[in-house]
Amino acid sequence: MLTVDNLSFSYLNNSSSSSDSDKAEMLFNLDVQAGEILSIIGPSGSGKTTLLNLIAGFNTPNAGKILVDNVDITALKIHQRPVTTVFQDNNLFPHLDVFTNVAIGIQPSLKLNQDEKQHINHALESVGLADLHKRRPKELSGGQRQRVALARALVRKQTVLLLDEPLAALGPAMKDEIIDLLKTMVAEQNMVALLISHQPSDAFRASKRTAFINQGRIHRIGNTAEVLEDSSDDVIKQYLGDTRSNNSI
Repeated sequence: MLTVDNLSFSYLNNSSSSSDSDKAEMLFNLDVQAGEILSIIGPSGSGKTTLLNLIAGFNTPNAGKILVDNVDITALKIHQRPVTTVFQDNNLFPHLDVFTNVAIGIQPSLKLNQDEKQHINHALESVGLADLHKRRPKELSGGQRQRVALARALVRKQTVLLLDEPLAALGPAMKDEIIDLLKTMVAEQNMVALLISHQPSDAFRASKRTAFINQGRIHRIGNTAEVLEDSSDDVIKQYLGDTRSNNSI
């Protein structure tokens, strides 16, 4: 379970000024259960990536706590946290093959024992890349590169999986395939996952619950359909316009 408790953060809109009027203040409260993918939607600059960066340790909060399975990780360094982040650009090493890119997730020195090698092979099989061990990222499609990034997340076996728009560059069919793979991964490893997306259709397919972030706050959180199809919520209505989905979870 992931708990974000009164987590505050501020940054200067103008780095040359220190006046309070130039500060953007954010405050987050959130609970996500093991085995759950919580979708996160909201305008650009609303704080979606900042929330993930705080959980991962890339940003330092002003106050508040981050708890994973009731253990306070707020003061831990990035490498000490039970957190894996998958970015939109995959963060693959272009000069390394698929197997090695995944192996770095569990052993940066690449000194692997037999069990670790088998674990990597199993992860690649799980994401449908069993026959592509020796290929370099440039030889893969966008969807295949995302699968490599997910395999690397899989082998790390961390409790929390943070996904910062990993689907943005994919077509609709490939998106659905990757989302379904994510759901299987999260369920099998009993992980906590946060998925940032700008597309309501992604949230409908991935998540029973969705959080809508606006101006550095969680404006609304709950059942995905109830959040995204509520025509009485002017903030969400303005953001989504005519893109609302009639799909259901």
